[in-house]
Amino acid sequence: MKKEQLQTLSLTKPERFKRFFTLFVLTAAFAAFFILNQVSAQNTVAVPVLPASVFRVGERLTYNISFEKFTNAGYAELYVVSRGKLATRDAVELRSKIKTSELVSAAFYMLDESRTTFASAEKGFPLYTRRTENISVVPKDFINNFLAEPVVNYDLLTLIYQARSAGGVGNFSFQENERIYNISLISAGSERIKTDAGEFDTNFSTVQSEFLTEKGLTDFKIYFSSDEQKIPVMFRFKTSKGEFRMALASAQLIPDSTEPAPTPVTLQTPQPVLTPAPIPTPTPYAENQPLLKELPFQLGETLNYQITSAGETVGIMRFEVKERKQVSGQDSLLLNAIVTGSVPGNRVFSMGDGIKAYVNPDTIAPQQIEIKFTGNLSPFNQNTRFDQKSGAVMLNGVNRIEIPVGTHSILSLIYAIRSFNLKPSKDPKNPVNDTRVAVFWDKQPYVFTLRPQDADIINLRGEKVSAQQISITTGNPQLDSLSLRLWLSNDEKRVPVRFSVGNIQADLVTDTVLRP
Repeated sequence: MKKEQLQTLSLTKPERFKRFFTLFVLTAAFAAFFILNQVSAQNTVAVPVLPASVFRVGERLTYNISFEKFTNAGYAELYVVSRGKLATRDAVELRSKIKTSELVSAAFYMLDESRTTFASAEKGFPLYTRRTENISVVPKDFINNFLAEPVVNYDLLTLIYQARSAGGVGNFSFQENERIYNISLISAGSERIKTDAGEFDTNFSTVQSEFLTEKGLTDFKIYFSSDEQKIPVMFRFKTSKGEFRMALASAQLIPDSTEPAPTPVTLQTPQPVLTPAPIPTPTPYAENQPLLKELPFQLGETLNYQITSAGETVGIMRFEVKERKQVSGQDSLLLNAIVTGSVPGNRVFSMGDGIKAYVNPDTIAPQQIEIKFTGNLSPFNQNTRFDQKSGAVMLNGVNRIEIPVGTHSILSLIYAIRSFNLKPSKDPKNPVNDTRVAVFWDKQPYVFTLRPQDADIINLRGEKVSAQQISITTGNPQLDSLSLRLWLSNDEKRVPVRFSVGNIQADLVTDTVLRP
């Protein structure tokens, strides 16, 4: 390597000053650049790197609820909405909703509840909760604020996520309705579960708590996916009426804008994509399939009633389970209540007057109802479509009205009531067996209260018949002034043998089956 000789430079004063000045300027420029960069960095809003949490922001889980053979008994949802500050606390917003519907709701237990919980992102305990019950016309809110006095108990919503974090095993305490309960989850095995969301390898846990015992729930199991997410794929439990299942229908993760951008990673070599399995051709829809055996009536049932007003015959009305077919893409059962005979001069009924309703064939939940009368009942004419998933009706095609879960039409109720568990209370002063059903009447929903009596013998067109009287109150003064009552036959068919509305009475004349 060639060596180079270094020489000592002898600079004149002007040259030394010039070199010094240049060095000073370069040093000052570098310092200014550094300082400005520091100030700029301090003024830049950086995405915070959040600590780990048991909650996955953006995760939304939806579930289908089924009861025995009823596959559309309701739905539920769990949603981790967002993460941020709540009164200086690092908090995660959780939401849930559960609704039982239609026949199951009225016959067994009505649930229409939503919850919002702001939970500590670090510890998972609730900071603020709001529970809203929608089982009556006017929603009721129950609010708890734990910001001032933190708690070390979960609520039902945060409990689910904590159980997931613990792998479905452990003992926890939670607070519900101002009371603290203990709950134990014990690993009990593994099982492959198939739901609408796909197939999952799961580990299931048995759940024990005094809270469940008080609710009459037994053999409670939760199935968690066996991967690191521990998604609750299914909840199962039994009641005195039968078994309920809440199965995962969909799982999605919506990325949250507050989370830092992911670190780039080296892409793996693409793996060959397997050819997807062929999708089977859907079975063609067949009209007029038989109804469920659990229903006390069958397709083609035809009931004829003699209608009297103040003791005078005014007409004949026919109730019929007409046909089962697809309507607007939905499997639908057509129920009719048609005036087939009318005494001239009466102002109540005319030939062809009546009600036509399409309902879910399994749950008898109303899909659409058309009421058409020409006499004194004409003010109640309407065409109403029910959206049972969103809890709303469209009245006459223009007015959207919110309704509680399980809301019936007046005609669907007449058929659904035959499946209800209507046992009279042993204590007349404590009618614990009253059944409450949401019913859309005129332009709004009402809560009808059904009060059963002991079976008795009534005189039906000269014959002695065993029947159970059901008294109905509605909260509508006009309707309640008419003393609504009906009598159901005291056998497995539970046929309405008599209706009484004010001075109008309908008595069963014939009971036949006319196959469609």
